[in-house]
Amino acid sequence: MALVLFGTEACHLCELAQAVIVDVAGQIALDVYVEDIAEADTLVERYGLRIPVLLNEQTGAELDWPFDKVQLLNWLQGRTQAESIAE
Repeated sequence: MALVLFGTEACHLCELAQAVIVDVAGQIALDVYVEDIAEADTLVERYGLRIPVLLNEQTGAELDWPFDKVQLLNWLQGRTQAESIAE
């Protein structure tokens, strides 16, 4: 699964998001790369107030911070929070 983590340097929240992603990557095969939004005005405009944001390149789905391991796993599996609660 190909994911992009939009963030920027010296972003504490981005570092926290990366830690959650690394933890999940041990359970699911993920290809994740970090995109620094500071390198493009269009990215700053789109994500500047939202970072970190995780993008699934295959589906176009985005997951905004904050998220934990369970929320990330559910998002990766295409499950909604309501579906998770029902289990």
